[in-house]
Amino acid sequence: MSDNDRPLAVFDLDNTLADTAHRQRFLERKPRDWDAFFAAAPQDPPLDEGVALARESARECEVVYLTGRPERCRRDTVDWLAGHGLPEGRIWMRRDNDRRPARRTKLEILRRLARTREIRVLVDDDELVCEDAERAGFTVVRARWAAGSAALKVAQEREGRT
Repeated sequence: MSDNDRPLAVFDLDNTLADTAHRQRFLERKPRDWDAFFAAAPQDPPLDEGVALARESARECEVVYLTGRPERCRRDTVDWLAGHGLPEGRIWMRRDNDRRPARRTKLEILRRLARTREIRVLVDDDELVCEDAERAGFTVVRARWAAGSAALKVAQEREGRT
């Protein structure tokens, strides 16, 4: 079976594979310091549960990444994934000025991917993304292994930032 025939396992990054707790402080101040929040991403520790699931998924699936991080973070993101031994895979990122809610942007990409490939699973920590993906017929694993952040939740939904 070629890579193009393998089903996709789609993984979110922040609070699914990467622990963002150390940089939440940048979102808890007014105004939120988005530049500092994203600049600190290379120091994220990996979340063992998510990393193990991605590695396990790579046995049967092509692992790809779907994140609300802006495109300007691509190099840091690629380096972080490689540095933590995650499977190589395509990365879909938010355009730098796209402020739509994560549940809209991610579902749009999932539907596009599903036109030509089976999506075996979406792994994400954002409840709204998970709910919408399930309603659209996707199999979802909720990444509940990271500490929740009210500031990040607002950022994902209302501010379209991650």
